[in-house]
Amino acid sequence: MVNPMKGLVVAGGTVDRLRPSGPPTPPPLVPVANRPVLLRCLDSLREAGIRDVAIVVGDRGDAVRAAVGDGCGLRITWLVQDEPRGVAHCVRLAGEFLGDDDFVLHLGDNVVVGGIGAVVDRFRQGRSAVRLLVAKVSNPADYGVAELDHDGRVVGVAEKPAEPRSDLAVVGVYLLTPVIHKAVRAVDGDLTDAIQWLVGRGHDVRADVFGGYWRDTGRFDDALECNRVLLEATEPGCAGEIDERTQLVGPVTVEAGARVVRSRIVGPAVIGAGTTVVDSYVGPYTALGRDCLLSGAGIEYSIVLDRVSVRHVRRIHGSIIGRSAEVSLSAGEMARHRLVIGDGTRVEVAA
Repeated sequence: MVNPMKGLVVAGGTVDRLRPSGPPTPPPLVPVANRPVLLRCLDSLREAGIRDVAIVVGDRGDAVRAAVGDGCGLRITWLVQDEPRGVAHCVRLAGEFLGDDDFVLHLGDNVVVGGIGAVVDRFRQGRSAVRLLVAKVSNPADYGVAELDHDGRVVGVAEKPAEPRSDLAVVGVYLLTPVIHKAVRAVDGDLTDAIQWLVGRGHDVRADVFGGYWRDTGRFDDALECNRVLLEATEPGCAGEIDERTQLVGPVTVEAGARVVRSRIVGPAVIGAGTTVVDSYVGPYTALGRDCLLSGAGIEYSIVLDRVSVRHVRRIHGSIIGRSAEVSLSAGEMARHRLVIGDGTRVEVAA
């Protein structure tokens, strides 16, 4: 009989790494290739056969609930963390929900392309106390780092060590048995410390080296890079309206209800449902959300959330523009613009 497994998704915490002026979009809700990262996490859990999932939210819980909607085919339990207290606290908070079941803990701002089904299957087949997903990185000091023996057993794990003992970063996906509850109660630290506590007491902690694409999108540039990679894999198609004076170059997706007039779109790019693009240029690796307006504008390598208006501002590059923001032209020197704009913000950019 297959052991039942639940899911625990951490979607609370602070948003300082992406925080612009104005109310911030929580990093798990930033879309990459026009789908919020959090929903991609839930997709991965569902595709791995997990149906019962708890989501830990913080002070932007209402926005997270609205984004999740009907649950993406999952049974959702909501848990509130009153202030950021780390991932170990999330495990303690979820103790009643998790009970004695094994579970997958998925950080809500991490994207694992291809899903987690394979590592979940290996965990079920050869159940260990903990199974980590790790990936080789060039800058291990910026991550939790795992040290493995030749059999794939974890012999040490440390959070952002000054002198890393390996180049294997811990991806934000953890497969855990109920023994983790004892560990998080025993240590005065976060989840990495709890896992090291188990290692030090001889528990079987294993790791799988992930060779595919993975990204923690909580940082501005990482979100843009993840958007680029996922857009490259997006199937192009046109369900919207394109006039005869518009030029499409490369893989471009125009969603239903979108309208493109007298414009040039260079893919990979996505034009969201209900969005209007007039007399504008949309360059490679750009995802426009739903119900946006671009008029006389130019933008590339950027993420634009829903209901954004950009009028007569060109040369926007490497930017994330929050929901319902307005960007318009004011007098000044012509420049190339890089923007991090919060929800509901109004910005005037020099010509």
